[in-house]
Amino acid sequence: MNIIICGAGKVGFSISKQLSAQGHSITVIDQSSEDIKKINETQDVKGIVGRATFPSVLENAGADNTDMIIAVTKNDETNMIICQLAHSLFNINKKIARIRSQEFLEGKWSKLYNKSNLPIDVIISPEVEVAKSLFRKLEAPGALDSVPFAEGKIKVLEIAVEKNCPIIDLSLKKLTEKFPDFRANIVGTVREGKFIFLKKTDKLLEGDKAYVVVSADQIIQILKAFGHEEKTAKKILIVGGGNIGLNLAKFLEAGFEGARVKIIEKNKERAELIASELNDTIVINGDALDEEVLMEANIDEVQTVLALTNDDEDNLMVSVLVEKFAKDKSDLSEKRTMALINKPNYSLLQSSLKIDDFIDPRLNTVSSILKHIHKGSIENAYSILNGEYEIIEAEIIETSELINKELKNSNLPDEIRVGAILREEEVIIPRSNFIFKKEDIVILLVKKDFLHIVENMFRLSPV
Repeated sequence: MNIIICGAGKVGFSISKQLSAQGHSITVIDQSSEDIKKINETQDVKGIVGRATFPSVLENAGADNTDMIIAVTKNDETNMIICQLAHSLFNINKKIARIRSQEFLEGKWSKLYNKSNLPIDVIISPEVEVAKSLFRKLEAPGALDSVPFAEGKIKVLEIAVEKNCPIIDLSLKKLTEKFPDFRANIVGTVREGKFIFLKKTDKLLEGDKAYVVVSADQIIQILKAFGHEEKTAKKILIVGGGNIGLNLAKFLEAGFEGARVKIIEKNKERAELIASELNDTIVINGDALDEEVLMEANIDEVQTVLALTNDDEDNLMVSVLVEKFAKDKSDLSEKRTMALINKPNYSLLQSSLKIDDFIDPRLNTVSSILKHIHKGSIENAYSILNGEYEIIEAEIIETSELINKELKNSNLPDEIRVGAILREEEVIIPRSNFIFKKEDIVILLVKKDFLHIVENMFRLSPV
């Protein structure tokens, strides 16, 4: 596809890099000559210095022959105008915009976004996406992440393989024999920074991050098999009442029964505002680095602390202070800390600071955008290792070449792995003799170089 990306910041840079690697023709527009120079020097894309809100600049970027435009500048209004111009002047088919301000996202204004008014096909809110990601992590304690597919009936779990994991010495074949009733499939693992597709004879090793496709009703059993029996946190402290913290609190109030949530917010006006928008959450106005404020929040009793301020250093400090207030070492082992980090280099400090999870909002935004890029009947996607691999959800339709084929005869390369199938309401872990049928929902793990094969398999019309 021919794709124009407006904005060459961290998100725009990452998207252009990944989409270019997938074989798309990419043009990037930004006012910063320095950012465009960096892109031109490091990526196989066309960089243009200019204002993307100028029709002449869009025309110069090839908007007349563009399939998709992605507006990820730092300004919401600019992104809106870009999408309007793309629709009105150049008839670009798909328009994606990053919108940060919650004012533009409120449900009562939803009618604004249509072809008759403001023609944006997909709105990405970084703050909402990060909050969703955090909620998923809280939903599945013991998992590094839990991503829903097939309307939530199938989950993909990212699980840390630790020293006490009971299944380390077992091959995947032995695991299948030991747990024949489990509707789960270990499709691969990240080991020493590299992704590995696991074969039947392979074993998991300590330090791995395993990716497991599992029926949603068996998450607890699977985590237990991996040695993770962490309890769902009910006492939760959010540090930072920005849009991420506020959205997360709303999600917890709506979908986390029995949760006792507190927010510490430094700014008095902001604290009053979020308190008025929440029902059951306790809002404390104060500095989370102040010992008295932390004591007021009963940090010694809190099970999970999420440091979500706009200051990376403050988030690190708050996370470290959790250890200080732990009653004892055994108490500390049951506490979980997560820190929002915008500077990628800080991730190197994770193990030394004993922080359970770092959250990079850029990666969440990029992943949210990439899922809307694919052709065919692909409904959902989740990126691994900065887009090197993707987990994809696709429906088998009449034109799919997989219809009525056995899995063993599907000629899928080793770089494409089928994780699970949803057939009507049943979750199936396919064996070699499994036969694909029309309307099957298929969950696959794909290396980026092979995405075009998957798109072709699930194409909407014959080519």
